[in-house]
Amino acid sequence: MDIELSQKKILVTGGAGFIGSNLCEELLNLENEVVCLDNFSTGKRENIATFLNNARFELIEGDIRKLEDCQRAVGGCDFVLHQAALGSVPRSINDPITSNEVNISGFLNMLIASRDANVKRFVYAASSSTYGDSKALPKVENTIGKPLSPYAITKYVNELYADVFSKTYGLETIGLRYFNVFGRKQNTNGAYAAVIPKFVSQLMKGESPTINGDGSYSRDFTYIDNVIQANLLSMISTKEESLNTVYNVAYGDRNTLNELIIYLKKYLSDFDKEILDINVNYGSVRMGDIPHSHASIDKAKILLGYKPKFSLQEGLKEAVEWYWENL
Repeated sequence: MDIELSQKKILVTGGAGFIGSNLCEELLNLENEVVCLDNFSTGKRENIATFLNNARFELIEGDIRKLEDCQRAVGGCDFVLHQAALGSVPRSINDPITSNEVNISGFLNMLIASRDANVKRFVYAASSSTYGDSKALPKVENTIGKPLSPYAITKYVNELYADVFSKTYGLETIGLRYFNVFGRKQNTNGAYAAVIPKFVSQLMKGESPTINGDGSYSRDFTYIDNVIQANLLSMISTKEESLNTVYNVAYGDRNTLNELIIYLKKYLSDFDKEILDINVNYGSVRMGDIPHSHASIDKAKILLGYKPKFSLQEGLKEAVEWYWENL
């Protein structure tokens, strides 16, 4: 990635998670000093194991629900990449209180700590779930609907809080609405595993994956390297009009779940031909799921210079190879 960003001190909250650990790795490769704040509720120690002996990496085991942990982590930092959250629509439906505590109260703690530490810029993980019941396609940043889950509510509230902190306290903020991110280090296990790693794990075991619905639902699947690029660009942007706003972070295309399964079976069959013969099961539609997701990325292209390099198929080839070598 040809982005000049080095010799900075950057806090990555949720730095042991899927997206966070990939960000930590790239920032270290660019010779920055990285602080990782994580309570390991969903993050994994193996995701950051190779960084622990790096003199430019610091791990702080703490919880964003505790203001003092946020204050300790953010001290002396130039930038904050706030990735810590409890993801998953189903999890938020099953336990809205904890999702609210982490995603809203924890977010507010990080804003306060960043403001008080005079952080240059606060870049945070927003979500495509904010579009809610809006049927417009592609999704454009200034047109959203009503949230369809507690998780979606929490991520929308994040955007409102960030906007208020920008206007009231002068804290520079950028929100990145991620669209179905996938790639290396993404968790394959648990009730709330994302669809791609879950399907990959099942197919590798010879199990039949279950699609919720008839497979016609579509998503703008976004490879992790596209997300890393968007975060780096958000830190270095100097255009005033690029700040204190939100951006879609996606590839700008959409594929159905049926198409996704076809691609996965094809790429995994390079390692095991029998995977091509595995049948797919179909179940009921999940509560809170939106039928279609497709992002307009024009705003990020124009204001941040965002140029996603990995389509779904290109990203899946990379991801499948990583999973085959690491599972």
